[in-house]
Amino acid sequence: MKILSIFGTRPEAIKMAPLVKRLALERGVTSLICVTGQHRTMLQQVMDVFDITADYDLDIMAPNQTLNSVGSRIFTALDPILEHVNPDRVLVHGDTTTAAISGLAAFHRRIPVAHVEAGLRTGDLSQPWPEEMNRRVLDVIADLLLVPTVGASNHLKLENLNGRVVITGNTVIDALKMTTQRLNDNPLLAAGVDAHLPLLDPNRKMLLVTGHRRENFGDGFLSICNALAALARRGDMEIVYPVHLNPNVQEPVNRILSGLKNVHLIAPLDYLSFVRLMQRAYVILTDSGGVQEEAPSLGKPVLVMRDVTERPEAIAAGTVQLVGTSTEHIIASVVQLYDRRADYLRMSQAINPYGDGLACERIVATLMGRETSEFLPYREKESLVQAA
Repeated sequence: MKILSIFGTRPEAIKMAPLVKRLALERGVTSLICVTGQHRTMLQQVMDVFDITADYDLDIMAPNQTLNSVGSRIFTALDPILEHVNPDRVLVHGDTTTAAISGLAAFHRRIPVAHVEAGLRTGDLSQPWPEEMNRRVLDVIADLLLVPTVGASNHLKLENLNGRVVITGNTVIDALKMTTQRLNDNPLLAAGVDAHLPLLDPNRKMLLVTGHRRENFGDGFLSICNALAALARRGDMEIVYPVHLNPNVQEPVNRILSGLKNVHLIAPLDYLSFVRLMQRAYVILTDSGGVQEEAPSLGKPVLVMRDVTERPEAIAAGTVQLVGTSTEHIIASVVQLYDRRADYLRMSQAINPYGDGLACERIVATLMGRETSEFLPYREKESLVQAA
């Protein structure tokens, strides 16, 4: 079996890295990797951390690129590779422009598509935009839908899609476990990573911030930055913010937050360093999808600066809380966790519903036609035990 895995952004690379490494070990599989380069520097950081080399690199990133220009360049550059490789199956991940266009390009050539992390929904095409549309398109054209949770599976059943649905858990937990094991097993490595991170006051608890969503550009980021400035004035926390390279993020963040003594604005980090920061954080404030899945495995409460999420399982489990982009709501939510120990413990000790670190094993078994035990989140596991 010849499998071509296609990805192009940092989040995709993180979640696909453990899968392509596992595929490389599988007898009877020729595993090839194509990266689009939709992100460039941030993508390469992940490739280096996981020691992955692409067989094909479309290198499509350009200054001031738009979604349409990205899509058109992927179509043009990918089609001859699909013709040359002629894979038995294409693997794409999630909801990026790379995933959607690559899936369509394969579909146009009648190459079967497997969608990793299928079935996520908010029900609103504008949130997140354009990701909600991208994942819906992929779920229509894919013949194999590899979903992280029962909830995602239920979404697909309601839509009467034709692809085979398999519940696997989320591959990001596989990636996280691989990375935390490296850090925990090698104190010198962890110390070396710490040496390149900001020097923090040990008497202050760290608030780790990430933000990059398009729907927050403009007024949303102004509100977020104003909230962070107000929180910094409390004086009891160290705020660390790896700032996304997009100018729509860089401008308000640097204008409002640079120069505040307990706010550390740093460049985007490689995945190893970011995991280390998550380990050291007290609370995480983010608009990211992946962090909602990763941080609870580390016992970190997550406040999500969005109005809706395609990952409702984390909210139901109590590991994640939606806080939107209102300055006042962000401030109140962070302060509550810093000042009320019981609320902090309730979130930090909740069980992560997204995986057990064996998603890649289940995906490979499915691709090879072997039996696999489907992953069930903790609530389903408990109900099964009680029924037995």
